[in-house]
Amino acid sequence: MQSFNSIRENIDKFESVIGYNFNNREYILEALTHSSYSNENRKFKYNERMEFLGDSVLGLVISDHIFKKEKKVPEGELTKLRANIVCEGSLSEAAKKIDLGKYILLGRGEEATGGRERKSILADAFEAVIAAIYLDGGIESASKFILNNLSNIIKDSIDGKIFRDYKTQLQEELQKNGTSNIWYKLLEENGPDHNKTFKMMVGVDEKELGIGEGKSKKEAEQVAAKAAIAYLIDNER
Repeated sequence: MQSFNSIRENIDKFESVIGYNFNNREYILEALTHSSYSNENRKFKYNERMEFLGDSVLGLVISDHIFKKEKKVPEGELTKLRANIVCEGSLSEAAKKIDLGKYILLGRGEEATGGRERKSILADAFEAVIAAIYLDGGIESASKFILNNLSNIIKDSIDGKIFRDYKTQLQEELQKNGTSNIWYKLLEENGPDHNKTFKMMVGVDEKELGIGEGKSKKEAEQVAAKAAIAYLIDNER
């Protein structure tokens, strides 16, 4: 277990990195505490509740930003754009840029197995930090942190420069709910051999989740998975 002095120094350094000083440090302490550390040190609250709140604040800020910035983009495309920005890959990238993994309180086992570099831990902690800032300083402070740290990802997503492995992302999203029985089905195959287009459907169990088209089956599966992610996000509201 780290001493309280070392934890205080850890928070001091992190505040300097993110450019925000907390009035109530209990918020950021909880945000930086992984469940593995809490299991070993019962006095510490772990960050899963903060992550829950941070996810909602993040979704609101990004939705508001792209709604105002992309005035001609229809609702369906805005949903897909938001999904690309708030996904685990984007958040873990942003977390790495501020060395968030260095400041997370991890249990010994998680530390030994590379937890500080694990995408899921980094993305969850990033959302928890958002919640901590929101609780401590309100929506304006949280919005400033989000837009400062995701600005490049937002721009690249709008410009279509970011490719995500949507199939993997969809699988990760469904596995959070204990579901992994994903299937892809070819619906249509059109055009001559040198210029074919494919339409694929993705679903889980008996439920259809999304449809996509592409110049290959793999491309169509990626587009279908992206549509499925947007569908799942919409139905979480």
